[in-house]
Amino acid sequence: MKKIEAIVRPHSVDDIREALQEAGFRGMTLQEVKGFGRQKGHTEVYRGAEYQVDFLPKVKLEVVVPDGRVEEAVSIIIRCTKTGKVGDGKIFILPVEEAIRVRTEETGDEAL
Repeated sequence: MKKIEAIVRPHSVDDIREALQEAGFRGMTLQEVKGFGRQKGHTEVYRGAEYQVDFLPKVKLEVVVPDGRVEEAVSIIIRCTKTGKVGDGKIFILPVEEAIRVRTEETGDEAL
């Protein structure tokens, strides 16, 4: 199993969720986060004064998938997120040793 962590723009979350569900992926964790990469923030004007905003609002999605479906899930996330502009996000893929569904005590892929 692999855990896919995707840091994306907030407006793409619904598209990603719907596409993953249609493809048969179940379950997702979502966190609102702030950060920056190559964008390095931006400047905003509030009451006539300029302020540098270093951390931009992003969303961190986490989904655990079977090894054989990692590429499919990643391609869905990219398809729903990619604009070709700086700030589209990043995807990280990490190994998962075990998953256990607490209610039924199922393990491995069955727990997903």
